[in-house]
Amino acid sequence: MLEKELAFYEKNLENWLSLYPGKFILVKGEELVGVYDTNEQALAAGASHFGLASYLIRRVEKSKEDINLPALTLGLLYTNPTHSTYSTRTNT
Repeated sequence: MLEKELAFYEKNLENWLSLYPGKFILVKGEELVGVYDTNEQALAAGASHFGLASYLIRRVEKSKEDINLPALTLGLLYTNPTHSTYSTRTNT
């Protein structure tokens, strides 16, 4: 999903860095729909133009934002399996 938009973003990133550094862009297909100061403005424009259809909003910057997943951040993937809500016993 959004492969076309992501490829278009990557292809144009260097140019956009000089034109719109730190701004939020709205991309649909291979078209730059708009440039906005805030993520909220870009979201509102995307919803207004495209409704529930997919579109890309991305901040124009070189570094990519890290994605933090709470399960990884909080260490929940290493939960103690002997916790009281976890049981491997079967009723016999």
